[in-house]
Amino acid sequence: MGNHLMSTYKPLPVSFNKGDGIYVWDKDDNQYLDALCGISVTSLGHNHPAITQAINEQASRLLHTSNLYHIDSQAKLADLLCELSGMEQVFFSNSGAEANEAAIKLARLYGHQNNIDKPEIVVMQDSFHGRTMATLSATGNRKVQAGFEPLVSGFTRAPYNDLEALKAIAENNKNVVAVLVEPVQGEGGIVIPDPGYLSAIRDLCDTNNWLMMLDEIQTGMARSGKMFAFQHEAIKPDVLTLAKALGNGIPVGACLASGKAKNVFQPGNHGSTFGGNPFACHVAFTVTSIMSDEKLAENALARGQQLVDALKQQLADNDDVVDIRNLGLLVGITMKQCCHEVVTIALQHKLLINVTADNVIRLLPPLVINQQQTDKIANKLVKSIKQFTNK
Repeated sequence: MGNHLMSTYKPLPVSFNKGDGIYVWDKDDNQYLDALCGISVTSLGHNHPAITQAINEQASRLLHTSNLYHIDSQAKLADLLCELSGMEQVFFSNSGAEANEAAIKLARLYGHQNNIDKPEIVVMQDSFHGRTMATLSATGNRKVQAGFEPLVSGFTRAPYNDLEALKAIAENNKNVVAVLVEPVQGEGGIVIPDPGYLSAIRDLCDTNNWLMMLDEIQTGMARSGKMFAFQHEAIKPDVLTLAKALGNGIPVGACLASGKAKNVFQPGNHGSTFGGNPFACHVAFTVTSIMSDEKLAENALARGQQLVDALKQQLADNDDVVDIRNLGLLVGITMKQCCHEVVTIALQHKLLINVTADNVIRLLPPLVINQQQTDKIANKLVKSIKQFTNK
């Protein structure tokens, strides 16, 4: 079975058939602790009763019409997201890559509307924005791009967390119209910039009439300890992209605009057949309401700190562990060596994690975890790391 699937993944030798809360079970009924959330997707856990109810309710009413007609749940979700973020307009898509595609198109259109014939977007080294042609061209990872040349032009690359490089670009490149940046680089290895980095980018964008565009597909929806990671600083972007946890497993993405980016898109400039359909938006509205009402961002801060403290204490004498860091429940453990094997070892201990950037163990646990469950994650991971390093 599965011989007809394209070989785009190398799946681990396990298949899950049910989930509840922070746990999933394989077809042999073995229980696993999910500390990855499908890469920051099922942040409210599996089989959340309110989400299951919302899915069943909307599935029995109406799945799809078209954006040719007004969609009430789409308008409700847009209102709620703008209330929580301070943004002003929303375009709904089906994924994070599509949300970033919308942002890239919006920035180019903004440039042309400001008489810049060849608009360029500043993107960061080691970034990740998706696997469509435009978003993989924006991504700062040659492994993602290799073999797909010619890439989409119009991107200027800068080192992440380097304000001087951005200032130099501002002085020397008059075609720049926007900066696209992740508040924390997720696929790049949970790279957390210096305090004030985003605020400085905001100032630079204001000075140069650029759009500040934040990719919060992994950091957004309460995971960082705020509803949106940019809220850790007193700023607001012009463009904000969301997906992953927005639907808790139902495909939905969003590109939000405000300030200079408001009203750039007009009818005919962009669209999506499935984006913003009644089903996805009803579920995403339920997810967003739960995240804001239950103050899960506060739990993300508390449990993230608890998890990092426990890991630092138990791994203090392991010199193969270089660094342990977090922003809320975005947690990265940098190892001295390539450590993909830890994923397989953790699986044996019934713990789901992954490794990114070859030597960074990434944890993205559910936002609904409690203190006891956080300790379980720490204990299972410590066992896995010690087994890997023989220390």
